[in-house]
Amino acid sequence: MNRRGGAAEGLAAAFLEGQGLKVLERNYRCRFGEIDLVASSSAALVFVEVRARTGLDFGHPLEAIGAAKRAQVVRAAKLYLHLESPRASGYRFDVVGVLFAPDGGGEPQVFHVPNAFETTVY
Repeated sequence: MNRRGGAAEGLAAAFLEGQGLKVLERNYRCRFGEIDLVASSSAALVFVEVRARTGLDFGHPLEAIGAAKRAQVVRAAKLYLHLESPRASGYRFDVVGVLFAPDGGGEPQVFHVPNAFETTVY
């Protein structure tokens, strides 16, 4: 992971914690790939994909998650649920986008989309 990606995940984790979620895992890796963040809320287990961009030349960070990446996150989430057996009443898939200024100045903008995509894990 590059420095920008690590910084984006750190910002995303801090943002989610500020929203009342508890970050349980960072960079959860398994044979199906990686889940950037696994968090919990009072109502659900939350699998989070984080995307970052410097400027908008290549689109908004929230637009950078295609069908293949969603499928990979879902497969990894299935394995996480099977292996970790978390106590949760449900689950959801969120996306956090972090937009850094092209000149490196200013505060990054953080965008959170709860339930960014839906799927049936079981």
